Amino acid sequence: MIVIGLTGSIGMGKSTTAKMFAEEGVPVNDADAVVHDLYRTDAVAPVGEVFPGTIKDGVIDRQELSRQLSASPEKFPVLEAIVHPLVRQREVDFLTRYRQAGTDLVLLDIPLLFEVKGEDRVDVIVVVTCDPQIQRDRVLARPGMTEEKLAMILSRQMPDAEKRKRADFLIDTGLGLEAAREQVRAIIASLRAGLRTGKTSPKEENDPHA
Repeated sequence: MIVIGLTGSIGMGKSTTAKMFAEEGVPVNDADAVVHDLYRTDAVAPVGEVFPGTIKDGVIDRQELSRQLSASPEKFPVLEAIVHPLVRQREVDFLTRYRQAGTDLVLLDIPLLFEVKGEDRVDVIVVVTCDPQIQRDRVLARPGMTEEKLAMILSRQMPDAEKRKRADFLIDTGLGLEAAREQVRAIIASLRAGLRTGKTSPKEENDPHA
């Protein structure tokens, strides 16, 4: 089974790209979705203890948590120490389930793949990218987004140029949805072809700039 790691900076179109992989039949484990679920279940008590006032109606109020983190960015590592192990366990369960089922390809959608040193958790890395101005326009169009909030988010993310250098495959979402979909299909076809020919290490076999 080949484990694809999908990543990309905010506003690059990663979530949309992950859905395209799912639509092509590749099981997807969405780290953001897992976190959302944890904020309603296992992470509620420990996060609420460290960040007073964030529990509302029995779940973590993400807006309040974001407000507290914006005011005290030094608390990010504290939150990560709570949430990351829970996310990893869900990921392990996902991989075990599909490996036992004999699935050929699965995808881990990990926004901060490089930032959390997660390269060793995957076999091949796909980076979603686009023109910086397109990225900026997309993000600032989101409800509640500000220049300051965007700057804080980008400060915690590896620059896009560096991510591109580390990629096995690139998907440029600035070319439109159909172009991105074709890129997704080409990557899947390439990886499955590698499996058929016995190339079990796609990271070593593929040039992201070809």
